[in-house]
Amino acid sequence: MKSFKTSLKLFAFSSILLLALSACGGGENIETTMSEEVPDFEFTTQDNETMTTDDLKGTYWVADFVFTNCTTVCLPMTSNMAYLQDLINEEGLDIQLVSFSVDPDYDSPEVLTEYAEDNGADLDNWTFLTGYDFQTIKELSIKTFKNMVQEPPEGSDQVTHGTSFFLVNPEGEVIKNYNGVQKNNMEDIFEDLKEVSR
Repeated sequence: MKSFKTSLKLFAFSSILLLALSACGGGENIETTMSEEVPDFEFTTQDNETMTTDDLKGTYWVADFVFTNCTTVCLPMTSNMAYLQDLINEEGLDIQLVSFSVDPDYDSPEVLTEYAEDNGADLDNWTFLTGYDFQTIKELSIKTFKNMVQEPPEGSDQVTHGTSFFLVNPEGEVIKNYNGVQKNNMEDIFEDLKEVSR
């Protein structure tokens, strides 16, 4: 009888521990590298409409930080995001892509629309955001996404920023970051997206 009670206690303890561990992991079936909650926002899309965090709840989304006047890393990043979008659309995955402009003063909705068209973006599931001041996007990028953003040096219009892509879960939590400049990393992101979409 004593060993039965001991076994029962061990089973109960194990069950609680498993529940606690699964809660800590956020229920993701991929290896995660981050755990940061995206704060509520209300920004302007390339169509001059409003997108909020609530619009993205319930689906996985991939984010990056770029700007249209960028002469260096943004071009390969945007090209890679377009390639990732092709993979997502071919597979029929319900994934949203979001590109935050880090030069909101220049990147109006019209400028973002032209940039999207020039780079082969399908705006059905890829949104470009602006409509905030520089300090707002700098704080969002650094505090939530752990992604550097720095004002252009004097005499330049080139914002310094990180080059990662970020996976956000349906609860609005940033759960993983990836190198956004290397094209072969898109396959890794795609494999993770297929896994979380199951």
